[in-house]
Amino acid sequence: MAKASRMTKQKRLILEILRGTRVHPTADWVYQQARQVIPDISLGTVYRNLRLLCEAGEIMELSFGSTFSRFDGNPLNHYHFVCRQCGRIYDLDLPLREELEEEVRRAGYEVEHHRLEFYGRCPECARGAGNP
Repeated sequence: MAKASRMTKQKRLILEILRGTRVHPTADWVYQQARQVIPDISLGTVYRNLRLLCEAGEIMELSFGSTFSRFDGNPLNHYHFVCRQCGRIYDLDLPLREELEEEVRRAGYEVEHHRLEFYGRCPECARGAGNP
């Protein structure tokens, strides 16, 4: 059984930052926000605590095939929409499709969870109001 890590002030701050935003930020963004509260926090500390929070199931790491990950303060499985025009990632308020997991299990696979993303243009970009 993994040893539970303690909740340091840095880790608590990073968790508060992630739970206080819906923008699915990068580690660099979290670092910039954290420096406003703890000016001497290092980028390494932010990365280490993001990893620990992910391992503890407190946050979710989102990797979309780019060179950097995004982080989500909502650790519960939910779906996302990724706007290919402005780059924003949105939480979608949709019910989880647990039957998809069951279909995969019936094919002989052991499913821990599933992740589903939709890609396209967000409503702002579709109206022409998003970033070019």
